[in-house]
Amino acid sequence: MSNETTSGGGCCGSAAADDQPTVATEAAATEPCCGATEAATQARPAAGQSEVTHLPVLVIGAGPVGLAAAAHLTERGLPFLLLEAGEDVAAGVRQWGHVRLFSPWRYNIDAAARRLLDAGGWTEPNPEELPTGGELAERYLRPLAELPGLAPHVRYNARVTAIGRLGVDRVRTAGREAAPFVVRLADGTELLARAVIDASGTWMTPNVLGANGLPAHGEIDAAAWIDHALPDVLGRDRDAYAGTHTVVVGSGHSAANTLLALAELAETAPDTHITWAMRSGSADRAYGGGDADALPARGALGTGLRLLVTSGRVDLVTGFGVHTVRPLPDGRVELVDATGRRIVAHRVVGATGFRPDHTIAGELRLDLDPALGCTRALAPLIDPNEHSCGSVRPHGVDELTQPEPNYFAVGSKSYGRAPTFLMATGYEQVRSIVAALAGDWDAARDVQLVLPETGVCSTTLGAAAMVDDAAQQFDTRASDERPQLITVGGSSGGCCG
Repeated sequence: MSNETTSGGGCCGSAAADDQPTVATEAAATEPCCGATEAATQARPAAGQSEVTHLPVLVIGAGPVGLAAAAHLTERGLPFLLLEAGEDVAAGVRQWGHVRLFSPWRYNIDAAARRLLDAGGWTEPNPEELPTGGELAERYLRPLAELPGLAPHVRYNARVTAIGRLGVDRVRTAGREAAPFVVRLADGTELLARAVIDASGTWMTPNVLGANGLPAHGEIDAAAWIDHALPDVLGRDRDAYAGTHTVVVGSGHSAANTLLALAELAETAPDTHITWAMRSGSADRAYGGGDADALPARGALGTGLRLLVTSGRVDLVTGFGVHTVRPLPDGRVELVDATGRRIVAHRVVGATGFRPDHTIAGELRLDLDPALGCTRALAPLIDPNEHSCGSVRPHGVDELTQPEPNYFAVGSKSYGRAPTFLMATGYEQVRSIVAALAGDWDAARDVQLVLPETGVCSTTLGAAAMVDDAAQQFDTRASDERPQLITVGGSSGGCCG
C-alpha cells in the first residue's frame, strides 16, 4: 500500500478534505505527522456506524452521466466525491464540442439535475433545440457542477489508476463485502469509498482500424497520419484537411458527421477529396431510418449522407476491411485490405467506435460478457446484432450489478463494445443505482425509459452527431437524386484495386 497519505503525495502534504477520506497506512497511524492523524480518523467509522456506510460514494468522470449520478446522490443526501481526470467539467465532451447532437435538449437533461438546477434559478434551453457538445458542457453541465450542493464534492485533475478493497485482494473472499473500496489516483493519493460508480466512458479507448479488432499491420507506426473520431475539420483542424484527400473509416454516426463536415469544407476548399471506407458490403444500415426516424436530426444525418454519395461528393468503398497501413514516400498513407485493394490518401479518420478499458478494476471481481465486455445480464438487452438504441429495454441496478458488490460501470462504459448507448439510458442507470445505495429498492427496480425509435445507432459518448445545416444544404441541392452505391475512380487517388 502506498505511503502517500494526502493529495500532496507524501506524509507532509496538505490534509485531505473532510469528504475525501484518505487511506492511512500503519506507519502513519503509529508515527503521525502533518495530517496523518486526521487521515487515520477519517478512515474509521463514527460510533454507531457500520464499517463503510459513513464513507462517500466515489463517482468517476464529470461528464453527463457522472454528474447525473452526483445529482441523484445529492437529492438522496448520500455523501459522495466526483473525480474528474481533466482540468474542467466534461473534459471528454469538450473534445467533441464542435459536434451537434442528434437528440434535442429534452433527451439530454437528467431529471434530478433539472430539479437541482431549477431550484438554483437556471434557465433551461429550448427543449427542442439540438445542442453542440460545447453547449451541453457550458449551458448544462457546468452550471450543474457549480451548484453549491455539488461543487465542494467535485475534484479535478484526479485521474483514477486503480480500484481495490482495503486489505483484500481479488482472491480473498472473507470480509470482502465489509471492506471499503480503495481508489488510487495518479498522484498516489488513495481514497476510501463505500461504493464506486464508474462513469469514465470510452472516449480515450477508440477501436483500432484493423478489421479483426487487432491493430492493422503498420497502424501503430502510422499514427501520425491517423486521427480518431470527430476531428474539428471546420474549425481548429481545418488546415490539416483543407485541400487534401481524407479517407474516413467506419459506418456509424461519428463517421457520418465527419463526412458531412468534410463535404462542407470542400465547398470552400475545392481540392478537398473524400473517401468513405466501410467493412460492410452495403451502406444501407449506415443511412438509418431517414424520414421515418423519430429524431429528425438523426434522420437528416442519414439522408444527407446518402445524398453525398449519390451526388459524387463522397467516394464510397464497401467491403473494405483494413489489413495494412503503410506510409508512402510522397507523404501520403496507403490502406490495404485483405484482397489487396488499396486506398491512398493524405489523412485517415478512424471512426470505428470505442471499447471499454477495465484496467483500473483489475483487482475487482467482474463477470463480463465475452463478446461485449459489459455485465452478462445487460448483454442480451443491448446486443447490436439484435438491437438499436431505441429498442433497448429499461435497465438499472440489477442488470449492472457485478460479483464485486457496489461497483458499477455506467454510461457508455456499461455498454462495452455495443454502439447503442444514449445519454437518457445512462441517466436511468444512475437513478436506479443511487436509489439502491439509499436502500430504496422499490424505486431502484422501477426502471422506466422512453427512447425515440431508431434505424441504427452508432458509437458511444451519447454524442454521435451531425452537421445540421450541411445536411439541409445537400438535401436542397440533390432532392431528386435516387440513392445508389458508387465506387472510387482510379485517377482520384482512391481505391486502386
